[in-house]
Amino acid sequence: MKGSTYRRCSCRDPKSGKELGTSCPKRNSRNHCTYSVRQELSPREDGSRRSFARGGYGSLKPAQADLDHVRALLGLADSDDPEGTELIAEMLAEVSRERSPLPEVEETRRRLNAGQDLIGSLTVAEWLDRWLAGKRIRKSGLNRYETDIRIHLKPHIGGRRLDRLRVSHLSEMFTDIRDANAQILEDNTQRRAAIDELATVPWKGADNRARRKAMKAAIDEMPPYRRITGPATRQHVKATLRAALNDAIGQQIITFNPAAHVEIDPVRKPKALVWTDERVAKWEQTGEKPSPVMVWTPQQTGAFLDFVAKDRLYAMWHLIAFRGLRRGEACGQPWSETNLATHSLTVSAQLVQDGWDVETSEPKTDSGFRVVALDNDTVEVLEHHRAQQNADRAEWAAAWVDTGLVFTQADGSWLHPGKVTDLFERLVAASGLPPIRLHDLRHGAATLMLAAGIDVKIVSDTLGHSDTRITRDIYQSVLPHVGKSAAEAAAKLVPLQRRTEAEQAARKAAKAAKKAKTKEKAQAMSKRKGKAKRPKK
Repeated sequence: MKGSTYRRCSCRDPKSGKELGTSCPKRNSRNHCTYSVRQELSPREDGSRRSFARGGYGSLKPAQADLDHVRALLGLADSDDPEGTELIAEMLAEVSRERSPLPEVEETRRRLNAGQDLIGSLTVAEWLDRWLAGKRIRKSGLNRYETDIRIHLKPHIGGRRLDRLRVSHLSEMFTDIRDANAQILEDNTQRRAAIDELATVPWKGADNRARRKAMKAAIDEMPPYRRITGPATRQHVKATLRAALNDAIGQQIITFNPAAHVEIDPVRKPKALVWTDERVAKWEQTGEKPSPVMVWTPQQTGAFLDFVAKDRLYAMWHLIAFRGLRRGEACGQPWSETNLATHSLTVSAQLVQDGWDVETSEPKTDSGFRVVALDNDTVEVLEHHRAQQNADRAEWAAAWVDTGLVFTQADGSWLHPGKVTDLFERLVAASGLPPIRLHDLRHGAATLMLAAGIDVKIVSDTLGHSDTRITRDIYQSVLPHVGKSAAEAAAKLVPLQRRTEAEQAARKAAKAAKKAKTKEKAQAMSKRKGKAKRPKK
């Protein structure tokens, strides 16, 4: 196909308005004319001609370079590839019309081989929308992704070209999020201080009422209370973007994932702590929990279960406390997967919240599908619960909702996981025990199993963890007496002189005590014999 560079004069006849072209008297003057390029492209399907044309070059050299660039792009499609030839021709025709920069040859080659659009530049927001629409995961996971994309990713980097996204852009985004957190904390502090000050102003008196009205108006003008974007949320935002960009790499849209290399603040997961007597005493004084994750001692767990023994959902609290089911797994456990004869149940479903709505779902992970062994006491508790449920079914008669679940509302319908949590918190408060979350009852089950000497692999399988490292990382705080036993065992491995001397003294004392006890015993026996030999009066 023909292509050429040529000089062009843009001067016009003042009367007719037509270009003078070669008749311009200044045409031969240096730097008067500009250079242009024109390259014929393959004709359209209807046979009409199309071409790439561009002008305004100050010299021949850049004009020739662009013409060579156009020809290199045309050469990307093989002669026996009419579809590729058509795509490149249409791309160059649009570039010519829009006067946009010529696309890079290698980038165009990659897109052509990957079957991607050659026209236009995909933005981060466009790709995230496309990626999210193609995800086939449960609704709660989609909602979490959508929240990350809508609140954080699109506002900060959505307008950037996907293929030009850099690590520096992501570092800037997370810096902006941290700066916004500082502003949110400051706004919350100011609003809280204003509300506290308003509470000190009396209601009575015209002046006080006017002052209160002015203060309320000022508070209304302040930003509302907002939650900051914490370290865990920032990590999740990063994970969402990383997953989306990995899929873009898999589809050969990009070749580099900046989300895999950006550094942000690590998340420090709280360790589970046991409610020792000292911690309970401090909590009673200050009302503060030592850690967000707290675990009851066996005595405290027993006290709670005794307190809720008459509660309709006692069997659920018992099952979570001893076998460590998650809240949603307990709420969604069907009788069909609960075999009391073989002392086992199979976790195969759960109830999850979507906002405040409830839906059934598969377990959280593949390892969530598991068989959980049941002890005799738990089996007895579940048998009693089933008998009570049968009585409820008979009482409700036709109004009974047959969900087939182990734990239900009074009429047999689903339990709402959120309401179960609220009920648990009320029961804990009423019991007078130190506070724990419902999920901490599951932590307690794990701690009890580890304290009983059960292998960590069995504990991990019972809890539905995908890796024993998760179990070890979360449940390092075993019960106090177990920790003491381990400390004593370790201490005995190191020989110390002072310990040897103390042991020798202890042995001597024990030997002397034994000797004195033997002597005392012999004297007692001698007295008894003496009494036996005395003649009767």
